[in-house]
Amino acid sequence: MPPVEAFLIAGVKGEKSLCAMARSRPFEGQRLCLAARMPGRIIPPIREGAGNGVGDLQQQEPAAPVFSTPPMPATSSEYITALAHYHRAEIARMAGWRDRIDRTTNWAITGGGAMLSVSLSSASAHHGVLLFTMLLVLLFLIIEARRYRFFDVYRARVRLVERNYFSPLFSSGKPVDPGWAGALGRSLDSPKFMISLHSAMSRRLRRNYFWIFLMILLAWVLKLSTPKLQEVETSRHVVASLREMIDNAALGFLPGWLVVAVVAVFYAWLVYTAFLQPAPLPSDGDVHV
Repeated sequence: MPPVEAFLIAGVKGEKSLCAMARSRPFEGQRLCLAARMPGRIIPPIREGAGNGVGDLQQQEPAAPVFSTPPMPATSSEYITALAHYHRAEIARMAGWRDRIDRTTNWAITGGGAMLSVSLSSASAHHGVLLFTMLLVLLFLIIEARRYRFFDVYRARVRLVERNYFSPLFSSGKPVDPGWAGALGRSLDSPKFMISLHSAMSRRLRRNYFWIFLMILLAWVLKLSTPKLQEVETSRHVVASLREMIDNAALGFLPGWLVVAVVAVFYAWLVYTAFLQPAPLPSDGDVHV
């Protein structure tokens, strides 16, 4: 399109005429319209995508629509699709936390086995290594109990959908809890843990950790009761008395009887937590972690 001067010579005058041409030629036409509105000023050519200081004239990309209220399913097929995608997402989150639980159990087994090998393979290894192993496995138990609480939240959501939608779908006539959708919505709106940390520790103790602690205790007793596994010159294979075994449990300036008492209290607490005050298991079957 010719410049502004050519249009003026051709007799095309007036702001309305020039601005009307801007509709068919958006960039050079906008320059003509702007020149008619501001006589005496030189308006540079307007190119697409170039910054000319006239941002009001450049084409703007339309803003993305903002939903004040998200669109809801309008038909049964849309509802089923949304529910299927949600169920798949919750299963993925549940599987992720289950994988984290298995990792801490593997760490406890691997670390405990390594410490047992170090302690029992050499007479120069101190029995305190096994005491440290007890503390290390306890740390893994606390970490796993915390992870189990998150896993239990997502497992409860998955089971809520499965019991009240998929189960009636495949077994006709099964009654459905009328408030299951509201309970699921409240859980999504304000997530809350289903069990306490103590209850989670109780479940994990009964599943795996109590047997790991039991193996460490037996190794510690073997270490204390076998003179050949300690730095003493003797031909005996076992201690002569219980008193000698307790004396072997001394740890630095701590007497042996105090160390044995602390270990006994610790294992009594483990038995109480795991078996005497167990956490109630879910009432939706026997398949649970």
